[in-house]
Amino acid sequence: MLYSQTPAAEKRRLFRERLATGEIMRFPGAFNPLSAKLIGERGFEGVYISGAVLSADLGLPDIGLTTLTEVAGRGRQIARMTELPAIIDADTGFGEPMNVARTVQEMEDAGLAGLHIEDQINPKRCGHLDGKQVVDDETALRRIRAAVDARRDPNFLIMARTDIAAVDGLQAAVDRAKALVDAGADAIFPEAMRSLEEFAAIRAAVDVPLLANMTEFGKSELFTVRQLADVGMNIVIWPVSLLRLAMGSAMRGLDELEASGSLTARLGEMQHRSELYELIDYEGYNHFDTSIFNFTVAR
Repeated sequence: MLYSQTPAAEKRRLFRERLATGEIMRFPGAFNPLSAKLIGERGFEGVYISGAVLSADLGLPDIGLTTLTEVAGRGRQIARMTELPAIIDADTGFGEPMNVARTVQEMEDAGLAGLHIEDQINPKRCGHLDGKQVVDDETALRRIRAAVDARRDPNFLIMARTDIAAVDGLQAAVDRAKALVDAGADAIFPEAMRSLEEFAAIRAAVDVPLLANMTEFGKSELFTVRQLADVGMNIVIWPVSLLRLAMGSAMRGLDELEASGSLTARLGEMQHRSELYELIDYEGYNHFDTSIFNFTVAR
């Protein structure tokens, strides 16, 4: 009922404990607070909040147009609705090192379990598009040092994302991953790896948790959780998948409505009213007002 019963600090502590076991954790991307609740109900280990999804939700491309206030606000709405730890995409940190420091503290205050900051230039672009540009080593390291220095809760995860493999090759990604760990990064997100062998090369280079991005229609082959675990990945995300599924269904539904004037043929694809009410715990609110849940919903 209402929001998560687990305080943010406790979510972070439990997340760090589980991450330290080395087992792989599955973080589907939530595109709104309700989908975060669904991810938890279905038994996953965490929730991912994608910058691309937040941009798309506003009808904008993923090129750094969203602000810290917008992203932190949406992150708060999603994180408070789930008992799971939530990791958020903080793009390039929303500015220079002092802005990065503020970003970390805003995300801590929003109840997130961690964030990742990337090494692209501003304006950035989706990590699976061509034509990316990355900053030099010193700029990338300053961002991470600023993030680590600003952190107040030691369990808040500072993850460094590097996009350099697509620009300068795998060896450059290995070298930058090592440098980012030396700068204080708790975990590494090597973006747009093309093979299991590339993931394995990053795993051999650093001794911190690694994140694998299994976004559809991108540069990476869609490996299974088991395949990624076998090469040492610790977190796997599907950042845009639920949004893509929802929008694909919405497109087909609108086409059906246009063609036939009714959605009767699509009822089997819809979340039933009773399933929605169960997910949002309609009955639980009866604790405050017995007139709220005084009906039944046929399945």
